[in-house]
Parts: sequence; structure tokens; C-alpha cells
Amino acid sequence: MSEDLSKRRLGRGLAALIGEIEKPEQAEQPVKSADRLAPVDMISPNPRNPRRSFDVEDLSDLSQSIRAHGMVQPVVVRPGAAKGQYELIAGERRWRAAQAAGVTDIPIIVRDVDDRVALELAIVENVQRADLNPMEEAQGYEQLMRDHNYTQAELGEVIGKSRSHVANTLRLLKLPSEVRTLVSEGHLSAGHARSLVSAADPAKLARRIVEEGLSVRQAEALAQQPAEPVKSAGANAHREKDADTEALERLLSNATGLKIRISHKGEGGELKIAYRRLDQLDELCRKLQA
Repeated sequence: MSEDLSKRRLGRGLAALIGEIEKPEQAEQPVKSADRLAPVDMISPNPRNPRRSFDVEDLSDLSQSIRAHGMVQPVVVRPGAAKGQYELIAGERRWRAAQAAGVTDIPIIVRDVDDRVALELAIVENVQRADLNPMEEAQGYEQLMRDHNYTQAELGEVIGKSRSHVANTLRLLKLPSEVRTLVSEGHLSAGHARSLVSAADPAKLARRIVEEGLSVRQAEALAQQPAEPVKSAGANAHREKDADTEALERLLSNATGLKIRISHKGEGGELKIAYRRLDQLDELCRKLQA
């Protein structure tokens, strides 16, 4: 069987397995798919789990629910290094909450899979539950492509996402560390972050987005503006723009989504509009003709 065909079949197998565990955690729903119970202290976390952050308040709420109703949905594990031990594939949040709740035994689904499939399962489950922040998702995709030679199209098929989604998510890894941290902490959305990838100064723009609460559309417009040229001290000393002119420039820039510069010369002056792509010029022409 070719590797390409194997991956496609694996993708369908992943979907089937995730279908077993991807159900709402409701107290009235009995555990049906668990293979057995296992001691919680005989289960170790998956070092390849793309998820790195766990909300303390969310874990506390789940822990209280487990105390009251038990663990409704099992975790997915694979056999560990020693007999009777297991390594988590999916469900680390539930496992952590069970520990906090003082539960000694939890329901498990056992799957004897290799490192690649274990990572795929962890990514698929977390993506479907929306448990990964955008940077964790991007890092998980990168790890699969690096360690297991997936193309973007193959990876998209396995995890149930389009190739363009995979490509756009991977682009986030090009951002400076300061911006990636803001994304990981939830201060910037994935949409904001994607608009910053091609910006002249992503970190500076990211800080402005957070401080001013800008929308994704506003962020995209600002990111398309060309970087301001560095002015010499002599040029700054020669002439500084008054506050009214700067305010008018900002007003016109926000209205057009383009960089606007105004310079006065006596009673007249110049208004300069900078664009980076022809479609920006076309859009400006449509606005002027409306």
C-alpha cells in the first residue's frame, strides 16, 4: 500500500475514532465507549500533545463536575513503557481535572498506535474541541510535517481541514515571538495575527491593535500601509506637521485604508496616496466614482 493511500485511510480512521470520543460532556450521558478503568496515577501525559496551556478556572469547573457526576467521557491512551502503564493520546484536560477531583480510577479507551498517529489523534481531538490556541495548532501542524513528511494537502485531509487553512495557520509561525505570545494568551485572534504576517512592523502594530481594540478589518488596512521612512534629525527640525494636518491624514487613511500624506506649500499643497497593490488602487477609484 502506498504511503499516500495509507495516509488517506488513516484520516478516515482518525475521524471514526474521534467520533467515539467527541461527544458533549453531559452528566446524564453514560460512558459507553470505555475499554476499562485505569488508575489515574498509572497514566502519564503525552509529551507530543500540541496543547500547552490549560485554563485554571476551566479545570476547576470540570473538576467539580467530575466530583459530582464522575468522568462521563473516557480519555484515549496507548500502552506505556511498563506493564499496566499508559500514555495519554487525547483527554489531558479531563485527566488533570480528575486528579484535582481526587478520583483514583478513570475510564480509558486503549489504542496501540505509533508516535505519528498519537500526535494526529491529539491534534484532531483538540482542533475539533477548539481547545488549541492558534499558535499551538500551528506548532502541531509543523511538527507533523517536519517529523512525518506530510504535505499541507495531506495534512489537511488527515485532520479534516482545507489546505488553505493549514497554510494560513502555519504562516503564524513567521510572526515575531512578542506577537506569538499575544496570540497564545488570547489578546490577538488568529484573524488579527494573519493580517500581521506581511506587515512592516508586526510587533508595533500588534501592540496598537491590543491597546486600541481594533477590529480584524482595521488591522488588515493598517498592515497594508507602507512603512514610514526614517526621517533625519535635520528633516524633523526643518518642518514639523501641525496637529490638524496629522489628524486629517489619519482621517483620510482610515477612510481609504491607504497611507495618506499631506504637505502644505503656501496656499496650496500636495496630497499623496501610497498603495502597494493594484487592487488597492482599483478599490480607491471605485470609492471616488461612487
